[in-house]
Parts: sequence; structure tokens; C-alpha cells
Amino acid sequence: MAGVNASVVAAGGLIGGYGLARWTKRRELGGAALAAAGVVAAREWRRTAGAVPAAALTSAYVAAFAGSHPLAKKVGAWPAVFTVAGGIAAASWAVARRGR
Repeated sequence: MAGVNASVVAAGGLIGGYGLARWTKRRELGGAALAAAGVVAAREWRRTAGAVPAAALTSAYVAAFAGSHPLAKKVGAWPAVFTVAGGIAAASWAVARRGR
């Protein structure tokens, strides 16, 4: 069975988590979506690149989430979310690609 594309899952988790929290006005739902996507992405990073790169990418995923908040104060919420989602997708693609 082929794995999922961790880049898409990670970016989707950031975008979808924010969107879900915003539209439902329930931050915990957004957090649950963010966490679920993070778990799926981390599992795939570990499978394709190994434990150390997976840990680094998981840390980057959490940092992207945290970093989107101060960035949003400068550029707006959606631009911040799209920026960090693009960054984690690019990092994921680059690291996981080298692991193959």
C-alpha cells in the first residue's frame, strides 16, 4: 500500500485546522484537525525518511503553527497560514525526497 503525501497532509493540517477553528468558532476542533494531520504526517515522515528527519519535521510543523500567530499580526491570518503551510510543505518534500 502506498503512503500518503506527507507534504500535502502537513500543509492541509495547518490550513484546515485554522479554517475549521475559524468557521466553527471552536478552537479545539481546529486543534484536533491540526494534531491529527501532524500524527499522519509524522508517521509518513518516519516511514520515508527515518526517525531523526521525522522528529525534525514534526518540530518544524509545531514551530510553523506557533510562528503563524506572530506572523498573522504583521500580514493577516490567512496569508500567515498559507505562508507557514507552504514552508512546511517545501521542507517536507525536500527532506522526505532525500530519504528515498
